[in-house]
Amino acid sequence: MVRRQQGDRAVGRSVTRRTLRGVTATATSVGEPDRKQPQNAPATRAAARLLRLLPAVAVALSGVLLYVSFPPRALWWLALPAFAVLGWALRGRGWKAGLGLGYLFGLGFLLPLLVWTGVEVGPGPWLALVAIEAVFVALVGAGVATVSKLPGWPLWAAALWIAGEAARARVPFEGFPWGKIAFGQADGVFLPLAAVGGTPVLGYAVVLCGLGLYEVVRMAVHARRTGEVRRSAATVALLSVALPVLGAVAARPLVSDEAEDGTATVAVVQGNVPRAGLGFNAQRRAVLDYHARETQRLAAGVRAGKVDRPDFVLWPENSSDIDPFANPDARAVIDRAARAIGAPISVGGVVERDGKLLNEQILWDPDKGPVDTYDKRQIQPFGEYLPLRSLIGAINDEWTSMVSQDFSRGTEPGVFTMAGTEVGLVTCYEAAFDWAVRSEVTDGAQMISVPSNNATFDRSEMTYQQLAMSRVRAVEHSRTVTVPVTSGVSAIIMPDGRITQRTGMFVADSLVQEVPLRSSETPATRLGVAPEIVLLLVAAGGLGWAVGAGVRGRRAGGV
Repeated sequence: MVRRQQGDRAVGRSVTRRTLRGVTATATSVGEPDRKQPQNAPATRAAARLLRLLPAVAVALSGVLLYVSFPPRALWWLALPAFAVLGWALRGRGWKAGLGLGYLFGLGFLLPLLVWTGVEVGPGPWLALVAIEAVFVALVGAGVATVSKLPGWPLWAAALWIAGEAARARVPFEGFPWGKIAFGQADGVFLPLAAVGGTPVLGYAVVLCGLGLYEVVRMAVHARRTGEVRRSAATVALLSVALPVLGAVAARPLVSDEAEDGTATVAVVQGNVPRAGLGFNAQRRAVLDYHARETQRLAAGVRAGKVDRPDFVLWPENSSDIDPFANPDARAVIDRAARAIGAPISVGGVVERDGKLLNEQILWDPDKGPVDTYDKRQIQPFGEYLPLRSLIGAINDEWTSMVSQDFSRGTEPGVFTMAGTEVGLVTCYEAAFDWAVRSEVTDGAQMISVPSNNATFDRSEMTYQQLAMSRVRAVEHSRTVTVPVTSGVSAIIMPDGRITQRTGMFVADSLVQEVPLRSSETPATRLGVAPEIVLLLVAAGGLGWAVGAGVRGRRAGGV
């Protein structure tokens, strides 16, 4: 009893001392404020604000880093740290934060990547396109943040990125796949994976490796600080980095430039244009004359024994914007060029038939004239047709005048039989769409031609980005790919993705080369859209798991 009373008194004294200290501290803070506090508090608040802004700044800069990994630079590996930083910023956050950070990442990436879209029409359409496309990246960011709490989260997160690309390739206005991660990997070690499952598998490997790289660093830092190694998490992190690399090495045998059906000597003609820009359409006859003149110059070189005689000749898109079916003069110019070279020519023309305007490739025989046609199926919104014409006209009449008449779509694949070779035609913008290229190969194409017209975009990076797409397509389907362009860069690409010849920009030139012909199908060709569907299911499974776990956690907390 005495001990208890003594204990109570001791406790009382202790409480009294704490109380007095508290009163003294309060009095000091009220009557005589600490001079250090006013000086340090603003600095502390500023530092806190900067720390809150750090993820936003980091993801925007990592988006720019991703852009730098794309052609014309051969810095494909920069995509890995770009996604590593994105993973750092999104891991463990809520979906709303992921939405905002994802949008900033999309802006950092797409603003510089797509600047060429405003070369001739001004910044308005460019900024509008980027603002819309970045929404898809924002949704991916929200999804990645949501699944980042799951075991093995990089596997689910990388699949979500591919889901976002799949959506962008289909909506709005039939989609805009430009900026697929796969298209930045033409020089990369992961390229052989294109032959396994096309652009979805190639893109998935790159994103997974980047996110896995962040996880490896995170696990290493954690182990150093605590001395604890989480084996399961460390294993997933290491596999996320190792599996894409090992998969690419295992896929190397699928990449070959050996001829299976003999060879063909092909000529790619770049006639050049009078001047860059949309205005060149006003000089359509000059463009046609330039390509005819370059073909005749090539024919003179063949007669002189300086150049091998080509089996067939490939002209670019829009090499004859004058309809040769309706204009006898244009027909005569093409006839003379075909007879001079003594080989069939694939001519890119603008043709009006049955009231429809068509972007058409015309197979022109030196003796019979036009014998076959292919009408472009994937036409470019705001370039070849104008969606929401009345609304856009109310905003700016100049934009509607640039596309005064909409082009119509073709419906059938285009494979020309040229001197016994089956040549698949993929016109310019179509090269960005998986289905458009694959359909020509499954229809029997032994090689692919991508006739294009990039003169509208001046000396921007657009032509190099499109050239990289063609290199990826060559590996994806194991086919030689030729790229005849009005103003450059024209090129010949082997089935292994190597460029063997190329032209400069805004010069008249021609390329002649014996190329391998192939008829076997890669796994990517045979599987078609199946790998993309599998990755979409993985993304949906991860998102469903994460959302379900969150709902169960909230219910348990409520109980």
